[in-house]
Amino acid sequence: MALLVQQTHEDDSYVLLAKLDNARVMANILKAIHFKEECLNIFSLSSSPGVMTALKMCYSGYGTPLTLMLEENGVLTDCSIKTQEPDETLDFDFCSENVINKIIMKAECLKEAFTELDLTSDVLEILMSPDRPYLRLSSFGNAGSTQADYSKDSDMVEVFECTRTTTNRFKISLLKPSVRALVLACKVSVRTDTRGFLSLQFMIKADDGQVTFVEYFCAPDEEMSD
Repeated sequence: MALLVQQTHEDDSYVLLAKLDNARVMANILKAIHFKEECLNIFSLSSSPGVMTALKMCYSGYGTPLTLMLEENGVLTDCSIKTQEPDETLDFDFCSENVINKIIMKAECLKEAFTELDLTSDVLEILMSPDRPYLRLSSFGNAGSTQADYSKDSDMVEVFECTRTTTNRFKISLLKPSVRALVLACKVSVRTDTRGFLSLQFMIKADDGQVTFVEYFCAPDEEMSD
């Protein structure tokens, strides 16, 4: 076990403390949430097989810097990052009790769909139904309308739980940031609730087999609701 991930008396003084044997897990999460690539160079991850960089991340409270300490082959590196006051976090109030449609599928399925759909369209329309076509993704771009259908019996679909037919449109500009997570994901959970809100949960596996989840929420396009 790396020295950084061992417990010390100083750890009790932090309001935030995170320790990882493999810093690549954190780097993958930051990639998935559209973190700038050049900022990830701070992790200086080794490309040598079998070599892992341990990470310790500490934060003492409001106004203090975020401290990152990395250890690789006994070599320690530390840095401090200035922090800013965050914007208010939106609460989408997405409760599992209000979910009416849920589909878990292999990520390759959606990767292919996003490649084929016309992204010059302003919106992506998602139809989910207990009956055919089950799951339909549609776009309306300069070249006309494009759609992709997926059956509940497809080998790509692992879980299909749809209780009613719903059709909602979402601005593609709001969905584009989620493509970064989609590229890294092996599975995707697509859920909608009674208000038409969308949840995209991406399951991402690191090289060492550790699993992390990244979730995106998106409100339906109001113009269609009107």
